[in-house]
Amino acid sequence: MREICFDTETTGLDPKDGHRLVEIGCVELVNRVPTGEVYHIYLNPERDMPTEAFNVHGLSEAFLADKPLFADIVEDFLAFVGDGILVIHNASFDMKFVNAELKACGRPTLPMSQTIDTVAMARAKFPGAAASLDALCKRFEIDNSARTKHGALLDAELLAEVYIELTGGRQVGLSFADDSAKAGSKDGAAAALAAEAARQAERPHRPPRAHSATPEELARHKAFLAKISAPIWVTD
Repeated sequence: MREICFDTETTGLDPKDGHRLVEIGCVELVNRVPTGEVYHIYLNPERDMPTEAFNVHGLSEAFLADKPLFADIVEDFLAFVGDGILVIHNASFDMKFVNAELKACGRPTLPMSQTIDTVAMARAKFPGAAASLDALCKRFEIDNSARTKHGALLDAELLAEVYIELTGGRQVGLSFADDSAKAGSKDGAAAALAAEAARQAERPHRPPRAHSATPEELARHKAFLAKISAPIWVTD
C-alpha cells in the first residue's frame, strides 16, 4: 500500500481570495513504513506575502521570487503522487489549494476520495482531545522540537510518524503478507485482521481432548509425587 503524507504552506486561507501555494512537502510510505523518498518544492506565488502568513511559515516574498511556478513543476508533482493515497492533516484545506493550482494549469483535480484526513482520524480516536499536529506529537511522544515555524516537508515528516501511530504503530495487523488488494483502503488494518482470521479458520486443528485426566494418568501422577521428598505443598 503506497501512501503519501502531504503538507503545504500558502499565502493565506482561501484560494478564492487570490491566495496561492508557496511550499509542498511529501513523504512516501509503503505499508506504513517511510521509504526515504520525498518530494519538496518552494513555489513563487506571483503575489505578495501577507504578514500573517509570513509569521506562520517564515517564507518571504524575496525568498520565493526566484522559485518555480506551480505550472513549471506540475508534471513532477503529479508523477510523484501517482495513484498514492494522500494522508493530510485537515485534508480539505490543502486539497482546495492544490486543486485550485491544478485548475489554473488546465489539469484534472485530485478527488477527495484519494485522501485520508488525520484530523478526522484523531477526533474519532480521541474524542474531545486536541487534534492539532503538535498535540498529537505530544500524545505519541514524537519529537517536534525542530518545528519552530510551519514547514511543509518537516510537517509531512511529523505527520508520517503521527499517522503510523494513529493506525496502530509499526504493526497494523496480524498479517505480514503484502495484500495488494487492500491498497488505498482506509480500512486496511481491519481488512488485515479479517484476512488473518480467515486464514486461521482454514488451518487444521486437533480435536480437543477430554478435560479430566484418565485413571492411568492419575496413577502415574500419584507415583511421581511419592518420589518427591519434603514437597513445598505439605505444611505439617
